[in-house]
Amino acid sequence: MSAAASSAAGGIGSAVAVLPVALPPAAQLPTFEGWGATPDRHPALVYLTSLGSAASRRTMRQALDVIAATLTGGRATHVTLPWHLLRYQHTTAVRAALAERFPPAGANHKLAALRGVLKEAWRLGYVDAETYHRAIDLAPVRGGDAVPAGRALTPGELRALLEACAADPSPAGVRDAAILALLYGAGLRRAEAVRLDVDHVDLATGALTVHGKGRKRRRAYARGAAAEVLRAWGARREAATGGAPGRLLLPVSQTGQVVTTRQRPGGLPEPAAMTEYAVYLRLKKRAKEAGVRPFTPHDCRRTFIGDLLDAGADISTVQQLAGHASVTTTARYDRRGDRTKRDAADLLHFPHVRF
Repeated sequence: MSAAASSAAGGIGSAVAVLPVALPPAAQLPTFEGWGATPDRHPALVYLTSLGSAASRRTMRQALDVIAATLTGGRATHVTLPWHLLRYQHTTAVRAALAERFPPAGANHKLAALRGVLKEAWRLGYVDAETYHRAIDLAPVRGGDAVPAGRALTPGELRALLEACAADPSPAGVRDAAILALLYGAGLRRAEAVRLDVDHVDLATGALTVHGKGRKRRRAYARGAAAEVLRAWGARREAATGGAPGRLLLPVSQTGQVVTTRQRPGGLPEPAAMTEYAVYLRLKKRAKEAGVRPFTPHDCRRTFIGDLLDAGADISTVQQLAGHASVTTTARYDRRGDRTKRDAADLLHFPHVRF
């Protein structure tokens, strides 16, 4: 393996979970390096270039790296894997591996990336139509109606997390509280929070214009104390940046400075932004400081949905706030049990007749 490919494979091990699943021998492809395809003839690179945003390209590149590592035991990346050699026995083995390792949404997301690359391989003339259609003939990974894994945070835990943030006098303290305000206070996904621009937020009213899955846009709200936290971070951010546009959430250096730009190796400075992984690390740090048992960023959103339903909010309204495509998805977060059902049944007036 070349130095470049070795470095890339190391990146997979540190940033992307390589699937520890034994695949059939037919799926063990050799690492294919230097197969001579220029960027405009490389199926994976052509596919990634076709995506509409840098965030989408980054996400799908990671998905392709997972698939490449799965097929080769970690020896290939999205650049070095010979995508044009994949056949149905390879793709069906990948689907089985992804279904075993990832939740349905994550597995299907990666399968979408795989289909996209194979489509480019067909368009570029590397495979015929029959081979292509056989390779992508994969059923979606389904998870049934199980309640999503994870846990809800208690009010005491949320207060402890916010108090841990308040104890930090650096900009990171109020910035991390703003993360909680977005994830729990407004129910945003982690990816939505880091993509939120300053001009997407009305700090006076707490209204948020959220760009969610599938390029769908929705209106969400951070009200009350959550809005106050966002205003506090907005003021700190404005003081540090001079009111510059860009992402609402910004990195904070170890010296307590708000980072407004970053320098890519060999490139020009570009606006700084927090990553999804950085959000995970910040919440992990605050949980440790607050003595709160481990949770994920999605657990904040899970708690947001469950708490609204517990408080009696209409499930269709909660669906819209959460940005779910179907109310069925929202219902999976419903923690209300038989008592709520009995109370609902009591609302029905059945005429009483003596027998």
